[in-house]
Amino acid sequence: MHSFLEFEKPVADLVGKLEELKALGTEDGRSVDVDDEIARLEGKAQQALKDIYAKLTPWQKAQVARHPDRPHASDYVASLISDFVPLAGDRLYGEDSAILAGLGRFRGAPVAILGQEKGHDTASRLRHNFGMARPEGYRKAVRLMKMADRFSLPVIALVDTAGAYPGIGAEERGQAEAIARSTEQCLALGVPNVAVVIGEGGSGGAIALATANRVLMLEHSIYSVISPEGAASILWHDSAKAQEAASNMKITAQDLLKLGVIDEIVAEPLGGAHRQRETMMAAVGDAIERRLTELVSQDRDSLKQARRDKFLAIGRTLER
Repeated sequence: MHSFLEFEKPVADLVGKLEELKALGTEDGRSVDVDDEIARLEGKAQQALKDIYAKLTPWQKAQVARHPDRPHASDYVASLISDFVPLAGDRLYGEDSAILAGLGRFRGAPVAILGQEKGHDTASRLRHNFGMARPEGYRKAVRLMKMADRFSLPVIALVDTAGAYPGIGAEERGQAEAIARSTEQCLALGVPNVAVVIGEGGSGGAIALATANRVLMLEHSIYSVISPEGAASILWHDSAKAQEAASNMKITAQDLLKLGVIDEIVAEPLGGAHRQRETMMAAVGDAIERRLTELVSQDRDSLKQARRDKFLAIGRTLER
C-alpha cells in the first residue's frame, strides 16, 4: 500500500474503494464477480494520478522529493554498484554516517561513489542525521575524491539532503570551510564526475558533492539555495508561506534545466520514484552510464577546464 501525499487524496480515495471492493469479492469465502468494477476503478485511479502529476506545483514537487519511500542513496548503491567497499572516517575527527562513501564497480567499471543518506526509518534516520552532514562528512568526501583522482576512478555523487547540519558542534569544527574544501576538490578532479539529485539538493550541503562535469536531476527532485520554508521565514517571517516561496525560487528540475544549472532531467515513473523503485534506479543507472561514456575520453586538463567553465557560466548573460 502506497503512502499518499495530501494532494494525492483523490487517488487515495479511489484506491481505498478498490481495496474494499477486492475484499468484498472474497468475503466469507464467497466469490463475488466484481472484476469489471475493479477494472473501472483502477483505470479511474490511474487517470486521476496522471491528471495530478501533469500539473504539479513547485511545492508539490518538493513534497514528492521528500517522500519517505523515495529510493535513497543506499538503495541506488545496492542496485547499481557491485563489490562495494565503504570508506569510513575523515582521519581528522571521526565518522559521519550522513555521507555514504566507498569504492565499487558500476556496470563492470571501477568507480568511487558518494551519497547523502537520509535513512529509511526512525533508527536509521537518526544514525544518518537525516542526510545532513557535519564537517567530518565533507572531509570524508574530500578523502575519497583525492583517492579517486590518484587512481583515475570516475566519481558518482548521489545528492539528497535538506542541507549541511547547522549545529553548534559542526560550526565549531569548521562546517563552512569543510563545504568549501569539498567543492574545491570537486573542481580539482582530473577524472569525470557525475552528480544526480535524487531527492533534495539543499544549498551548499548539496553543491559540495554536486560540482560535477554533469549534473542530473530526477523529474520531481528539487535543488535550491535554501528550503522553501527557510526562504518564507526570512522573506515574510512566516514559514506557512513556503508554497509561495517555492513557486518563486525556481527549485524544480524543469526550471533549472532552462537556467543551465543542470544538464539533464531523468524521467520518473507516474506518481514518483517511490512507486516503481527498481525502474527508477535502472533509469538513473542508464543516465549515469551515458554521461560517463561522454566524458571518459577527455584528458585531465579538459575535464577540469570544462567543469570550471560550466559553473562560471551559470547566471551570466551576454552583453549586447
